[in-house]
Amino acid sequence: MRILLIEDEKDLAEALHTGLTAEGYIVDIANDGHEGLWMARTGDYALIVLDLMLPGLSGYRVCAQLRREEITTLILVLTAKDGEYDQAEALDTGADDYLVKPFSYVVLVAWLRALLRRSSSAAPLILTVGDLTVDPASRTCRRAGSRVELSPRELAILEVLARRPGQAVSKAELLHHAWPGEAVDPNLVEARVSSLRRKIDTVFRRQSLQTVRGAGYRLVDDREQRA
Repeated sequence: MRILLIEDEKDLAEALHTGLTAEGYIVDIANDGHEGLWMARTGDYALIVLDLMLPGLSGYRVCAQLRREEITTLILVLTAKDGEYDQAEALDTGADDYLVKPFSYVVLVAWLRALLRRSSSAAPLILTVGDLTVDPASRTCRRAGSRVELSPRELAILEVLARRPGQAVSKAELLHHAWPGEAVDPNLVEARVSSLRRKIDTVFRRQSLQTVRGAGYRLVDDREQRA
């Protein structure tokens, strides 16, 4: 599950990045309104956490512009502006909910889960490739109905592949999604893919997670190959 955090307080942004990553989310950070708007337009996010008082372009304007462009990504406003008119304006410009700073981290995480549940109940998004399913909202995976326990990194890699079934996805792209903003050894992708393959394929005697020489990896429906 991918989240965009648009927050100019860098210490807070890094703290939230660390905490939410530990919860299993993939978190990208933008530190000003223009960058946040661009990332929200171009990224595949389940939810945006948006500050209102941003350099360059205010959170109000970011929110309003996204809704004008019919981008329906969930938006949780996180701000020190606690007046009733501030809250009303944020909601009127298209925000889905509003949380005032200072806030409890535990409450923030619960708020995110509630928003995502609300969204998934209205429009369920289950990624399916053959008899393999990935539920980004609950961060669960199943093969032929059996639950498969995955680490947050493995789940992030699988989600990217499941969103583009049959297409080769490069190591660089998988690094960007599973280790956002981190300088890590590309060999980590191979290690995580190997572990993921054992869990979703080897145990079930399947071959759905395939290596595409020189291009990366792809996820396919391999049931016809077994027939």
